[in-house]
Amino acid sequence: MKFLDQTKIYIRSGDGGAGCVSFRREKFIEFGGPDGGDGGRGGDVWVECVQGLNTLIDYRYQVHFKARKGEHGMGKNRAGANADDIVLKVPVGTEILEEDGETLIADMTQVGQRVRLARGGNGGFGNAHFTTSTNRAPRRANPGQEGEERWIWLRLKLIADVGLVGLPNAGKSTFLSTVTAAKPKIADYPFTTLHPGLGVVRQHGREFVLADIPGLIAGAHEGAGLGDRFLAHIERCRVLLHLVEGTSEHAGKAYKTVREELEAYGHGLAEKPEIVALSKADALDPDTLKDQRARLKRAVKRTPIVLSSATGQGVPEVLNALLAALDAAKEEEAAEAPAAEWHP
Repeated sequence: MKFLDQTKIYIRSGDGGAGCVSFRREKFIEFGGPDGGDGGRGGDVWVECVQGLNTLIDYRYQVHFKARKGEHGMGKNRAGANADDIVLKVPVGTEILEEDGETLIADMTQVGQRVRLARGGNGGFGNAHFTTSTNRAPRRANPGQEGEERWIWLRLKLIADVGLVGLPNAGKSTFLSTVTAAKPKIADYPFTTLHPGLGVVRQHGREFVLADIPGLIAGAHEGAGLGDRFLAHIERCRVLLHLVEGTSEHAGKAYKTVREELEAYGHGLAEKPEIVALSKADALDPDTLKDQRARLKRAVKRTPIVLSSATGQGVPEVLNALLAALDAAKEEEAAEAPAAEWHP
């Protein structure tokens, strides 16, 4: 399945059915008169958050969604049928935006959440509706109201607890495959990861979701490499795990490169709690490992964790540090949340 995290679609709700002008005329039956029914209501357009989806691929080739019109009213006081609604199913974490791509309509963060995007038009009144004491035979009926139409953007932001960041070929996919059941593509060349990936980590009887995004390079916020588009997928993460490749020329400079891109992107990524690890330690001799660790320590201003996903060195320490950071982040969120008002 291809990964699609952003698409633009057109939606239109259904028009209401027209009311009917009709009169009852039957021989030898008294009390005849207007009996035109009302028109049916046009279909609405809804968006619903469902389980089992992790991409917007369903909206890659079909981008127009139109609800049906309501049926017209008929004689003998028969109302037209209401049209069925259209429901757009999206994965958890999808944002619904206006055509300008900035104005937020809805943020779908919970399974079962439903939002109406376009309301169907009401059906028109038949002539029986306009009968009064002075107008016993009205000869007019209302047309149905028109539906709503608009272009909207669907933008997916993965919901994960921990986000993996780093330069290309820093060992992010290898770490993801080591600590989760995910099977990302792994190779010895940069930009192996072209799309974000998710995995569930189980440690000490607890679980958390880990998100891996394509690597960043200098100038990513200006479109270099794969750009910074995929950074949106870690905006919702509570903690960042920053992997710095030990076989790079200078671990400290590699760390600062990614941090500069996070700061340039904004959206609070640079302020998130961060765990830093020096990866690929198994490929370094003791002297080089000592030098790279010292360089990274000066850049981070704290001692990084030495990590080797291939041998398992440092993996438990990283997972324990992530759990501790997640607990601290959750406690901080709970403390900042407004207290619920008490009502008798």
